[in-house]
This record gives sequence, C-alpha cells and structure tokens, in this order.
Amino acid sequence: MGIDPGLTRCGVSVVQAGRGRQVVPIVAGVVRTPATADLPERLNRLHTAVAQWMDEYQPDVCAIERVFERSNVSTVMGTAHAVGVLMLAAAQRNIPVHTYTPSEVKKAISGNGRADKKQMTAMITRILGLSEAPKPADAADALALALCHCWRAPLLVKSETAALQAGYGDAAARNRQSQGRLAQLKAASRQQQQTASRLPAQTGRQVAFRSDPVKRSAGRWS
Repeated sequence: MGIDPGLTRCGVSVVQAGRGRQVVPIVAGVVRTPATADLPERLNRLHTAVAQWMDEYQPDVCAIERVFERSNVSTVMGTAHAVGVLMLAAAQRNIPVHTYTPSEVKKAISGNGRADKKQMTAMITRILGLSEAPKPADAADALALALCHCWRAPLLVKSETAALQAGYGDAAARNRQSQGRLAQLKAASRQQQQTASRLPAQTGRQVAFRSDPVKRSAGRWS
C-alpha cells in the first residue's frame, strides 16, 4: 500500500508486487477531510478511512512519504499529524511501514530525483501499463510510493539478510533470533515468486479509482 499523506487530501493506492520489477496496480484513490472541521475530527476521519482501506485490502506493507521541510509551516504540521494517524492505523494491524522522501521516489521511478509531476505521472502510466494517467495527482503519488517500495524491497531484504548472516556476537539467543528472521525472509521471498507466476501481462490496464472506502473482502496485497 502506498500512501501520499495529507490532511486535506491523502492519496492511497494498492498494488501487487510480482517477479523482478513487475507490479500490478489494484486500486488508487483519495481520502479527503473538510478544512472546516476541527483538527481532531479531521484526523479521526482520516484514520477511519485509511483503516478501512487496510482492513479491506490487508496490505503486507505500507510505503508512506516522509515529511520534509516546506516553506509553509502549517502545511508541514498538518502533514505530520496525518502521518502520525496513518502510522497508527498500520501499527494497530501489525503492518510494517517504510518511509521515502520525494526525491527517493522520483529517483527510483524516473532516475531523476528532481523529476516534476508531469514526468512522474508519465512514468507511472507507462511502467504500470495503464490505459490513461492516474488522477488526481495525490493518487498518482500514492502509486509512485507503492511502486518505489516494490522495487526497493528486494534490496532491503538482501541488506538485512546479509547483516543477519554476518553474525554480530556469539550469543545463542541472538543466533536463534537471526535464524528465525532469515526463515521469515526466505518464506516471504518464496511467496512473492509464487504470486508472480500468476500475474497477468501488463498491457493497457485500468486502475480502479475510489474516493470513499467500501467494505469488501479481499486477498492480501502488498
């Protein structure tokens, strides 16, 4: 699940990671809160809406844009509050969270850490094989975050696996913990490979767009 945090508009997307760099878009949309409502009420609405997305699609992991310095302090504070309740919703469901800066996402998707919105949207549309560009921009940004994590996750797994295999210390308890974590990483890798073999080819897809969460049972998505 990719999340572009925001208090007024929060982009949310769900994708399925496949073999190699293959990624299948499932759904993307925007959660909105009224600017006229008090901050606690807006945060509550945001938390409730995104929690419904999580309960419906049951993501394996969430990729959230990391808050960075902006000239508008009030915007930074609002986004920071939003990130807090988004991470809370994930933590309540034991969903791991990874954060990425805008430049990291742009670099991963386009190869240019300074790519503009138009360039990023064009890349997302082409990479995901969409029949049309995802709109609004918040939904496109959420897809970019999800795609960025899917591409970077194997590198994160390799790095963690290497660190565990290196063995820091001779304590038996730590060794058992490392072996257990390695087993989990290998199992996750096998599951991803099995899922990849069932994914369709990427041609002219249409990603579902939604602005209001609905309750529906679904499989477990990344």
